[in-house]
Amino acid sequence: MDLRRLEIFAKVAELGSFSRAAEALALTQPTVSEHVRALEDELGVQLLDRLGRGAAPTHAGELLLGYARRLLALSREARQALDQLQGRMSGELVVGGSTIPGEYVLPALIGQFKGKYPDISICLRIGSSAQVSEWVDEGRAEVGVVGAPPAPRTLESRELMADELVVVVPADHPWAGTQQVALADVQQEPLLVRERGSGSRAALERGLADAGTALGKFRVVGELGSTQAIKQAVRAGVGVALISRRAVEDECRANLLSCVRVRDLRFARAFYLVTHRNRARSPLAQAFVEFVESQAPGRAS
Repeated sequence: MDLRRLEIFAKVAELGSFSRAAEALALTQPTVSEHVRALEDELGVQLLDRLGRGAAPTHAGELLLGYARRLLALSREARQALDQLQGRMSGELVVGGSTIPGEYVLPALIGQFKGKYPDISICLRIGSSAQVSEWVDEGRAEVGVVGAPPAPRTLESRELMADELVVVVPADHPWAGTQQVALADVQQEPLLVRERGSGSRAALERGLADAGTALGKFRVVGELGSTQAIKQAVRAGVGVALISRRAVEDECRANLLSCVRVRDLRFARAFYLVTHRNRARSPLAQAFVEFVESQAPGRAS
């Protein structure tokens, strides 16, 4: 089987669209379709169901997809190993990150890593902690950073850095510049929270439960779909929020928002570096893991 055809088939299956796969691979849609048809003819089986504008792998396609990912990963690993032998580091690395580390921690670390190895390419995929763990488990990402230890036993995780929950208020709020406030005081303020089902919402509810209270005892005035939306709403004076310090460090440093510790809220949360327990790690992935472990800001001991 031709590796290029496998790569194109895998991209269509993952994106669920011939047109999106063509765009991602910088090919024309007819070229993508031709490669997939040629692979199906070679194997004598239909690999994709054409569903209007979309595409979904058949049972045979699902079976082949797992092997294709492994073959493509092995091909990348071989090229990277040869480059490393010659004193170079090149190739592409797919990294997964849940919302907070993916948006506020990993971009800076990836930038520093690329400064050290300018010939590499890194694709950062952001999803929920469960999604990132699934990507690493399936081989769609070699490394992940998540806000909760992964469930699959095939994955191993190491605590990378600690997180802290703070109350975030507008820059002109009476609490701005205050070192800390009581949780009972926060209960009197209009509160903005993440939507139900988000990892950040679950972490907040666990922290409140540990403090002997619950979200239902707060004046919740809005549920928003992203941490960025919460920060903008706080800046607009809609309410205050209990969110990760790492998500608001830049705004607090620029005095656009103010971060205040909550005296009686013990928020035990960490971010975890996730890799597959059994899959061979590419030289590029191994170098990235070692770099992140040594450079991660505020790494918990």
